Amino acid sequence: MRVSYLIYSFGLILTYFGILVCSPIIFSVIFHEYYSMLPFLFTAILAISFGYILKKIGIIKGVKNLNDIKRNEGLFIVTTSWVLAGLTAALPYYFGGMSFIDSLFESVSGITTTGATILTNFAQPHAVLFWRCFTQWLGGMGIIVLFIAILPQFAVAGRQMFFAESPGPTEDKFTPRIRSTASSLWVVYAGLTVLEIILLIIGKMPIFDAICNSMGTVAAGGFSPNPESTMGYHSNYITWVIMIFIFLAGSSFNLQHRAYTKLNPLLFWKNEEFRVYFWIFAGISILVITSLVLNDHYKIFEAITHGCYQVISLMTSTGSASVDFAKWSFESQVLLFLAMFTGGCASSTGGGIKIVRWMLLYKMMRMALRKIIHPNAVINVKVNENIVQPDVLHQTIGFVMFYLAIILFSMFVITILEQNIVIGISSSVTSIGNIGPGFGHIVGPMSSFASMHSLSKFILVFNMLIGRLELIPFLVFLEKDFYNFKFD
Repeated sequence: MRVSYLIYSFGLILTYFGILVCSPIIFSVIFHEYYSMLPFLFTAILAISFGYILKKIGIIKGVKNLNDIKRNEGLFIVTTSWVLAGLTAALPYYFGGMSFIDSLFESVSGITTTGATILTNFAQPHAVLFWRCFTQWLGGMGIIVLFIAILPQFAVAGRQMFFAESPGPTEDKFTPRIRSTASSLWVVYAGLTVLEIILLIIGKMPIFDAICNSMGTVAAGGFSPNPESTMGYHSNYITWVIMIFIFLAGSSFNLQHRAYTKLNPLLFWKNEEFRVYFWIFAGISILVITSLVLNDHYKIFEAITHGCYQVISLMTSTGSASVDFAKWSFESQVLLFLAMFTGGCASSTGGGIKIVRWMLLYKMMRMALRKIIHPNAVINVKVNENIVQPDVLHQTIGFVMFYLAIILFSMFVITILEQNIVIGISSSVTSIGNIGPGFGHIVGPMSSFASMHSLSKFILVFNMLIGRLELIPFLVFLEKDFYNFKFD
């Protein structure tokens, strides 16, 4: 890896991320909270200055563009950039008075769209509340994907970084150029955000809250300026609007782009992954609704509203809450815990293992059984009638194994630190799945992670980052052959 290219890339990303840090200042001015702009100004100045210095060093070393960037360099840049973004996004919290670990936890929870929070007091300046949701919105579609869409320096080099940031088993690009793909994704993403804002305002949600909640919803993040999340608005209309957009956030944005541009909603149902996504949602929802009626004594409409909301919220890793589901019966909570493991579709803002990986695992098991009966048969695994290559199947198995291994390790350590196995299991699953709230009095939907041990928070920060990047970019850091730096 050429160090000069890495330095130049980090300089670009820090510079432009520093510019984005200035966004909350708008709300400091609108709400006359001028004191709240200082942490963002300090952070922006630091990020832009440091980024400028790194860019200059890269130029001095002879870097003119990033057109010939290699795959391992792309992986390194993407992974390190997310760490840098998390540290930079933490500075406004830190300058505002939070401890370093709490600042890092809140910022990484934001950019990874996890939605877990350490806030216990939501009487924060509007700039801070906006920053929490804005970081989720930036991280939802991907920080690097955004820069590929808007920065000419990444126009050619973007391919390696695009797939490093979205390393799922389906790498379909629907336009000839990666920059066009990134731009198209962001157009759909921004369009859904604006549409949700309008619909929430129609439902009499305050404009500021509508902006923040829409950014958190479309990003499948779940942060809200209301301490009680969606429940705090006491409106079935708002609950259903947010639920619909959570469902869209968990479906493929590539598929949505095709359906919207061709004006053909039937394309959704023709997609195998979307059908599985829908039926899993419907199936778990029916079970939860039944449990709520029988065990929690909900009325039918309330059971449908809150049951469907919580299932899709946890399936897609959004994690927002229309009720305090930690108070539901044991049977209802077990079903929600099951939903946490499903994930959204590939190329969505949803986290977790992803529907397509579960499909591949299921099809591989069927293939193995059929091979026992017909050992000489040639059997291929297909998704949407396309043959899935063996290396993708092997990567899927490796992904799930590492995913579960990290959960088990985190669960073991956090359980010891917190002296509570429910917190250990719940926080480990929700952090690596970028879900946010879990079960228990500390990590529940209406609770805060603030009282957790500092080491527990650090482990969860690590889980959130590797979960957002879907493990692969981080796992390659364990290979010694990956570290082949060239100081030219």
